[in-house]
Amino acid sequence: MPTLGRLHLITDTRPGRDTLGVVAAALRAGFDVVQVRPEDAVTDREAFELTVRVLAMCRELGRACLVNDRLHIALAAGADGGHVGADDLPVAAARRILGPGAILGATARDPATARRAVADGASYLGVGPAFATTTKDGLPAAIGPAGVRAVAAAVDVPVVAIGGVTAARAGELFAAGAHGVAVVGAVSGAADPYAAAMEFLA
Repeated sequence: MPTLGRLHLITDTRPGRDTLGVVAAALRAGFDVVQVRPEDAVTDREAFELTVRVLAMCRELGRACLVNDRLHIALAAGADGGHVGADDLPVAAARRILGPGAILGATARDPATARRAVADGASYLGVGPAFATTTKDGLPAAIGPAGVRAVAAAVDVPVVAIGGVTAARAGELFAAGAHGVAVVGAVSGAADPYAAAMEFLA
Protein backbone atom coordinates (compact mmCIF):
# COMPACT_ATOMS: atom_id res chain seq x y z
CA MET A 1 0.00 0.00 0.00
CA PRO A 2 1.30 3.51 -0.78
CA THR A 3 2.49 5.58 2.15
CA LEU A 4 0.79 8.77 3.33
CA GLY A 5 2.62 11.49 1.44
CA ARG A 6 2.96 15.18 2.23
CA LEU A 7 1.01 16.77 -0.62
CA HIS A 8 -2.68 15.86 -0.79
CA LEU A 9 -5.01 16.94 -3.57
CA ILE A 10 -8.69 16.90 -2.67
CA THR A 11 -10.89 16.75 -5.74
CA ASP A 12 -13.32 19.52 -6.61
CA THR A 13 -16.30 17.84 -8.27
CA ARG A 14 -18.46 20.95 -8.61
CA PRO A 15 -20.00 21.51 -12.04
CA GLY A 16 -17.61 22.97 -14.58
CA ARG A 17 -14.46 21.60 -12.95
CA ASP A 18 -12.10 19.40 -14.96
CA THR A 19 -11.61 17.01 -12.06
CA LEU A 20 -9.58 14.36 -13.87
CA GLY A 21 -7.45 16.95 -15.63
CA VAL A 22 -6.58 18.57 -12.31
CA VAL A 23 -5.78 15.18 -10.76
CA ALA A 24 -3.48 14.33 -13.68
CA ALA A 25 -1.70 17.69 -13.39
CA ALA A 26 -1.19 17.35 -9.63
CA LEU A 27 0.11 13.79 -9.91
CA ARG A 28 2.46 14.78 -12.71
CA ALA A 29 3.79 17.60 -10.53
CA GLY A 30 4.46 15.19 -7.65
CA PHE A 31 1.42 15.24 -5.35
CA ASP A 32 1.40 11.88 -3.58
CA VAL A 33 -2.16 11.51 -2.29
CA VAL A 34 -5.49 12.14 -4.02
CA GLN A 35 -8.65 12.23 -1.94
CA VAL A 36 -11.85 11.87 -3.95
CA ARG A 37 -14.42 14.12 -2.27
CA PRO A 38 -17.72 13.88 -4.16
CA GLU A 39 -20.13 16.78 -3.78
CA ASP A 40 -23.55 15.89 -2.35
CA ALA A 41 -25.11 16.16 -5.82
CA VAL A 42 -22.76 13.49 -7.20
CA THR A 43 -24.46 10.09 -7.31
CA ASP A 44 -22.84 6.96 -5.92
CA ARG A 45 -22.42 5.62 -9.44
CA GLU A 46 -20.68 8.80 -10.55
CA ALA A 47 -18.51 8.79 -7.42
CA PHE A 48 -17.56 5.16 -8.02
CA GLU A 49 -16.67 5.76 -11.66
CA LEU A 50 -14.60 8.81 -10.74
CA THR A 51 -12.81 6.91 -7.96
CA VAL A 52 -11.96 4.01 -10.28
CA ARG A 53 -10.40 6.42 -12.78
CA VAL A 54 -8.50 8.39 -10.14
CA LEU A 55 -7.31 5.17 -8.51
CA ALA A 56 -5.94 3.91 -11.85
CA MET A 57 -3.98 7.17 -12.24
CA CYS A 58 -2.62 6.86 -8.70
CA ARG A 59 -1.71 3.18 -9.07
CA GLU A 60 0.34 3.91 -12.17
CA LEU A 61 2.58 6.18 -10.10
CA GLY A 62 2.45 4.35 -6.76
CA ARG A 63 0.45 7.14 -5.10
CA ALA A 64 -2.35 6.80 -2.55
CA CYS A 65 -6.04 7.24 -3.35
CA LEU A 66 -8.58 7.89 -0.59
CA VAL A 67 -12.32 8.57 -0.61
CA ASN A 68 -14.00 11.14 1.60
CA ASP A 69 -17.09 10.08 3.56
CA ARG A 70 -18.44 7.43 1.16
CA LEU A 71 -16.56 4.46 2.55
CA HIS A 72 -18.61 1.98 0.53
CA ILE A 73 -17.23 3.65 -2.59
CA ALA A 74 -13.69 3.30 -1.23
CA LEU A 75 -14.25 -0.41 -0.63
CA ALA A 76 -16.00 -1.06 -3.93
CA ALA A 77 -13.30 0.68 -5.96
CA GLY A 78 -10.41 -0.83 -4.00
CA ALA A 79 -9.04 2.52 -2.82
CA ASP A 80 -6.28 2.71 -0.20
CA GLY A 81 -8.61 4.08 2.45
CA GLY A 82 -10.93 6.90 3.35
CA HIS A 83 -11.47 10.03 5.37
CA VAL A 84 -14.34 10.85 7.72
CA GLY A 85 -15.33 14.36 8.77
CA ALA A 86 -16.98 15.59 11.91
CA ASP A 87 -20.49 14.82 10.62
CA ASP A 88 -19.63 11.50 8.96
CA LEU A 89 -19.46 8.05 10.55
CA PRO A 90 -17.62 7.86 13.89
CA VAL A 91 -13.96 6.96 13.50
CA ALA A 92 -14.29 3.60 15.25
CA ALA A 93 -17.17 2.60 12.94
CA ALA A 94 -15.21 3.74 9.90
CA ARG A 95 -12.25 1.62 11.01
CA ARG A 96 -14.50 -1.44 11.32
CA ILE A 97 -15.78 -0.88 7.79
CA LEU A 98 -12.40 -0.29 6.16
CA GLY A 99 -10.50 -2.93 8.11
CA PRO A 100 -7.23 -2.72 10.02
CA GLY A 101 -4.91 -2.23 7.04
CA ALA A 102 -6.54 0.73 5.32
CA ILE A 103 -5.50 4.36 5.62
CA LEU A 104 -8.15 6.18 7.67
CA GLY A 105 -8.15 9.92 8.10
CA ALA A 106 -10.31 11.83 10.57
CA THR A 107 -11.02 15.51 10.96
CA ALA A 108 -9.88 17.28 14.13
CA ARG A 109 -9.32 20.88 15.18
CA ASP A 110 -8.27 20.55 18.82
CA PRO A 111 -6.03 18.20 20.83
CA ALA A 112 -8.85 16.42 22.69
CA THR A 113 -10.74 15.52 19.50
CA ALA A 114 -7.47 14.51 17.88
CA ARG A 115 -6.46 12.13 20.67
CA ARG A 116 -9.91 10.54 20.66
CA ALA A 117 -9.81 10.02 16.88
CA VAL A 118 -6.41 8.35 17.10
CA ALA A 119 -7.59 6.10 19.93
CA ASP A 120 -10.55 5.09 17.76
CA GLY A 121 -8.33 4.08 14.85
CA ALA A 122 -7.41 7.12 12.75
CA SER A 123 -4.10 6.70 10.98
CA TYR A 124 -3.79 10.41 10.19
CA LEU A 125 -5.67 13.62 11.00
CA GLY A 126 -6.96 16.33 8.71
CA VAL A 127 -6.63 19.48 10.79
CA GLY A 128 -8.25 22.81 10.09
CA PRO A 129 -9.44 24.93 8.61
CA ALA A 130 -5.94 26.29 8.86
CA PHE A 131 -6.99 29.49 7.10
CA ALA A 132 -10.27 30.92 5.86
CA THR A 133 -11.61 29.15 2.77
CA THR A 134 -14.58 29.39 0.43
CA THR A 135 -14.23 25.87 -1.01
CA LYS A 136 -16.56 24.31 1.56
CA ASP A 137 -19.54 25.91 3.29
CA GLY A 138 -20.33 25.89 6.99
CA LEU A 139 -16.80 25.53 8.33
CA PRO A 140 -15.80 26.83 11.76
CA ALA A 141 -13.31 29.66 12.25
CA ALA A 142 -9.75 29.14 11.07
CA ILE A 143 -7.32 27.80 13.69
CA GLY A 144 -4.12 29.11 12.07
CA PRO A 145 -0.66 27.55 12.31
CA ALA A 146 -0.85 27.72 16.12
CA GLY A 147 -3.92 25.50 16.13
CA VAL A 148 -2.23 23.04 13.79
CA ARG A 149 0.83 23.03 16.09
CA ALA A 150 -1.32 22.25 19.15
CA VAL A 151 -2.88 19.20 17.47
CA ALA A 152 0.41 17.96 16.02
CA ALA A 153 1.99 18.11 19.48
CA ALA A 154 -0.86 16.09 21.00
CA VAL A 155 -0.75 13.00 18.76
CA ASP A 156 1.77 10.63 17.24
CA VAL A 157 0.10 10.19 13.83
CA PRO A 158 0.65 12.44 10.79
CA VAL A 159 -1.24 15.73 10.78
CA VAL A 160 -2.38 17.10 7.43
CA ALA A 161 -3.36 20.77 7.48
CA ILE A 162 -6.34 21.76 5.33
CA GLY A 163 -8.32 24.90 4.61
CA GLY A 164 -7.16 27.92 2.63
CA VAL A 165 -3.74 26.34 2.04
CA THR A 166 -1.65 28.06 -0.61
CA ALA A 167 1.91 27.44 -1.70
CA ALA A 168 2.94 30.66 0.06
CA ARG A 169 1.41 29.49 3.34
CA ALA A 170 2.44 25.83 3.21
CA GLY A 171 5.85 26.53 4.77
CA GLU A 172 4.21 27.97 7.91
CA LEU A 173 2.17 24.81 8.32
CA PHE A 174 5.14 22.48 7.89
CA ALA A 175 7.05 24.60 10.40
CA ALA A 176 4.12 24.20 12.81
CA GLY A 177 4.52 20.42 12.72
CA ALA A 178 2.18 19.42 9.89
CA HIS A 179 3.30 16.25 8.10
CA GLY A 180 1.43 17.37 5.00
CA VAL A 181 -1.01 19.84 3.49
CA ALA A 182 -4.28 19.18 1.69
CA VAL A 183 -5.17 21.44 -1.20
CA VAL A 184 -8.37 22.06 -3.13
CA GLY A 185 -8.86 25.51 -4.64
CA ALA A 186 -5.19 26.52 -4.88
CA VAL A 187 -4.75 23.87 -7.58
CA SER A 188 -8.20 23.07 -8.96
CA GLY A 189 -9.14 26.74 -9.25
CA ALA A 190 -5.88 27.80 -10.89
CA ALA A 191 -5.67 28.78 -14.54
CA ASP A 192 -2.75 26.35 -14.84
CA PRO A 193 -3.20 23.53 -12.28
CA TYR A 194 0.18 21.95 -13.11
CA ALA A 195 2.07 25.20 -12.50
CA ALA A 196 0.10 25.75 -9.29
CA ALA A 197 0.90 22.23 -8.11
CA MET A 198 4.59 22.73 -8.90
CA GLU A 199 4.64 25.75 -6.57
CA PHE A 200 3.83 23.40 -3.69
CA LEU A 201 6.70 21.12 -4.69
CA ALA A 202 9.05 24.08 -4.55
